[in-house]
Amino acid sequence: MAAELSSLWREKLAGFMVVHHIGSTAVPGLPAKPVIDLLPVFASSAAMDAAQSAVEQMGYQWLGEYGLPGRRYAKRDTATGQREVQAHCYVQGSPEITRHLAFRDALRATPALRAAYTAEKVRCAGLHPGDAARYSACKSAWIDKAEHRALERFS
Repeated sequence: MAAELSSLWREKLAGFMVVHHIGSTAVPGLPAKPVIDLLPVFASSAAMDAAQSAVEQMGYQWLGEYGLPGRRYAKRDTATGQREVQAHCYVQGSPEITRHLAFRDALRATPALRAAYTAEKVRCAGLHPGDAARYSACKSAWIDKAEHRALERFS
């Protein structure tokens, strides 16, 4: 599904450079919610902002920075309101791109890290069932440490 979505982004958008599949669904063997995370990379801020209309025509809701400076966030939900796709758009050269890809690549390459992250996800899900915000906050310190190590090794 990520490959199909990436093809659609490439086909429909100008000023667009590449799209990466990130998040848990991008890591074979890692438990994940059925939500695809994409990281579209644009040549410039102007190209990224100009893409809003085309992204909305593809069925996404464009939410702008949505709390993270430099990012443009778009989401697509199913007809029943279930989140299906999240797009975290950045301009080429953003350190956020490197951070996301390093973490993904570290998880793909390191079975022990994948197992540890799985355990952390299970722990946080058990502590905060049904509360996505608290679940995410619970894992954030673990992720920050793992990302720091991944940046040292995979960037």
